[in-house]
Amino acid sequence: MAGAAHRDLPLQLITTGSGRTQHVVELHIEELLGAGIEQVALVTMPGATSLVTQLLARFGSSIVLIEQAEPLGFGHAILCAEDWVGRQPFVTQVCDHIFVTYPNPSCTRQLLEIAVREECSVSGVQATNESELPYFGVVGGRRVKGSDDLYEVSKVLEKPTPTVAEEHCVVPGVRRGKYLAFFGVHALTPAIFDQLREYQSTLPAGVALGVTESLALLAAREKYLALEVRGHRVDLEGRFGLLRAQLALAMHGPHRDEILRLILEEVAEAQRL
Repeated sequence: MAGAAHRDLPLQLITTGSGRTQHVVELHIEELLGAGIEQVALVTMPGATSLVTQLLARFGSSIVLIEQAEPLGFGHAILCAEDWVGRQPFVTQVCDHIFVTYPNPSCTRQLLEIAVREECSVSGVQATNESELPYFGVVGGRRVKGSDDLYEVSKVLEKPTPTVAEEHCVVPGVRRGKYLAFFGVHALTPAIFDQLREYQSTLPAGVALGVTESLALLAAREKYLALEVRGHRVDLEGRFGLLRAQLALAMHGPHRDEILRLILEEVAEAQRL
C-alpha cells in the first residue's frame, strides 16, 4: 500500500455482493484471515497510521503496519517484510485488485491448499487475453500430469509483448490467444528473499525492484507451480476498474437478480437520452 499509485486504491469504499460497504483492503484482510492466515502485514508509506485507524480498531493484533520508506517497488515492499516473515512460508497479495471467488474455498485458500500439499511456492494465475499482457506478469510451463488447473512454471516474464509471449509462454492446453497471467496472490517460500536481493544487486541505485524477475530466478532453482484459480481478478487501476469491481462483486453475490434488474432499469433510462 506504499506505492505512489496504490496508496488510495485500497482505501476506496466498495459495496460487496451482500450489500455491505467496506474499504477494498478490508476485503483482502477478511479473505486472508478466513483462509487461515494468523496475521497480516500492511506495507504502507511513512505516517500512514492515521489512514488505517479504522482497520487497526477493527482487526486489532491481526494486522501490523510495516513502513516502506520510499516507493521502490513491489519486490522492495516484500523485502521490507522479511524480518516480520522470518524463515516461514507466507502469502502476498497486491492491493490494487479485487478477487472474486466463484465457489468456496476462497482464491487465497485454494492457493494455500496447493502450497501446503506440494511444499513449494505457488502463484495464482488467470487465463488472460493477449491484449491485456501490458498489465501483468506471465508464466510459461506445462500442465502437471493428472491436473487441469496446476502448472509447472519454467518461464516468468514481466508484461511481455504478444510476440515474446507467443515465443516463450504458450502453455499446451491454454486456448490460443490467451496466456497464464498473474492473479495477484502468491504463496511463497522464504527463498524468494534471496532471489530478490540477488536481482536488486543488479539494479542501479533508486530503480524500483519488481518481483517478477525474482520469481523467474526462483523457477530456475526450485519447484514452483502456478494454479489457475477458480475465480477472477479485477484490476482497479484499469479503465473503469472500480466500477467493474463493483459489478463483479454484485453479480457474484446473493442479490444477483436484483442487481440485474437495476442495471436493466439504468439501461432503459439511458436509451431515453
